[in-house]
Amino acid sequence: MSIIEIKNMTKDYGQGRGIFDVNISITKGEVFGFVGTNGAGKTTTIRHLMGFLKAQKGVATIKGMDCWSGAAEIKKYVGYIPGEIAFPDAAKGSEFLKNQAELLGLKDMTYAESLIEKLQLDPTANLKRMSKGMKQKTAIVAALMGDPEILILDEPTTGLDPLMRVEFIDILNEEKNKGKTIFMSSHMFEEVEDTCDKVALIKDGKIIAIKATSEIKHSEEKTYKIEFISYEDYKKFISEKFKFINKKEEQNQVTISITPLYNKINLLHLSELRN
Repeated sequence: MSIIEIKNMTKDYGQGRGIFDVNISITKGEVFGFVGTNGAGKTTTIRHLMGFLKAQKGVATIKGMDCWSGAAEIKKYVGYIPGEIAFPDAAKGSEFLKNQAELLGLKDMTYAESLIEKLQLDPTANLKRMSKGMKQKTAIVAALMGDPEILILDEPTTGLDPLMRVEFIDILNEEKNKGKTIFMSSHMFEEVEDTCDKVALIKDGKIIAIKATSEIKHSEEKTYKIEFISYEDYKKFISEKFKFINKKEEQNQVTISITPLYNKINLLHLSELRN
């Protein structure tokens, strides 16, 4: 049985913006990655799941409940990290987390404290003056500390440094081992490759492909040689996380090796960078 179900969902903002006939099915205990460049439709899809937006066509359900009409009930089962962090008026991170715990009816803060320690978060810091990374850590703790059975995470590692990204992936794998159902968006394939059972690629509001991660990992790698018109484009490209086989700076040329779906994801990302 699907825990999260999206059927033919459309939200058309005009001028090609929005999401169009999106279909996704996520079973209990499955970790599902949602990958695409910024503006592809990831956040719009997730906001429908959280009941913040109403689809013009189609339906989204969680645990069989309509995400729009049953939003209040659904939130009892879901831990959510938004793509844009905006905290309510609270002086300190610890005060915000305490308020969240009260809303959740959470008495035991042991797990929250372990997350705070793993993420190296100082919850006593002024909430409004926190760095982006600190705010992200606070949002992670708030989403996970109530031990919800479903996690919906919109770009959860935004603002985290590389070491904290690794720590977060470890935490996510622990949640996976508990049998949680997880839906996580990202614009980086590496984040979903080591955690997700399936990955969907979205471009311009439309699902291009849905593949099992095992299929992606074991699919045949292909080699591509790319030459850039300008040195600036070349330098920008080599700063990205591709698997480089060869680099020829004097010719603005690189050779990379990637899997077919990984190719789609990263070439979309390159297109976004150049635009």
